[in-house]
Amino acid sequence: MSANPDLPAVVQRAFDVSRRSGYVSFCRNETGRLLAALAATREGTMAEFGTGCGVGTAWLRSGVRNDKARIITAELDPKLARAAAKIFTDDPLVDVLAADWSTLMDKGPYSLLFLDSGNPDAGDVDRLAELVEPGGLVVLDDFVPCQMWPPITDGRVDIQRERWLTDERFTAVELMTAPDAALILATRR
Repeated sequence: MSANPDLPAVVQRAFDVSRRSGYVSFCRNETGRLLAALAATREGTMAEFGTGCGVGTAWLRSGVRNDKARIITAELDPKLARAAAKIFTDDPLVDVLAADWSTLMDKGPYSLLFLDSGNPDAGDVDRLAELVEPGGLVVLDDFVPCQMWPPITDGRVDIQRERWLTDERFTAVELMTAPDAALILATRR
């Protein structure tokens, strides 16, 4: 994949904050560039469940085109939430909450929702379906690519991935973002 090696300023600030915080678990640039492209198509409220030090949120923010979009994100670890909040101190379009992701459950509907697949509760299609507006997007990150059906992960059927790819409330596709990484992009019908 070709990609401009330069990072948007807000993303560079997020990487700097992550490094200073000793936090190295964040969305990859391939995923981030997709988030920016998707955010450029959105208005309304976007959210990230579990921001860490704000890299995913920064990628979303880098794509926002106007003041008709807003981003809200939650991070359970107060230290990380404070670090992420520093990136967006003067940005009226981004709110960083020091809270569990579930606090965002009543702040939708969302035009775009970004989260990791690693938390089965947060990534449950039944819990999230009504949080996404019609035409809204869900980006579920951190899958290992799979070329079979049903999808297998660690020798077992990946129920979460299977449910997202077959749920009739969404049109969904699995996308490889790198040879060792995939995500699910789902559009609410």
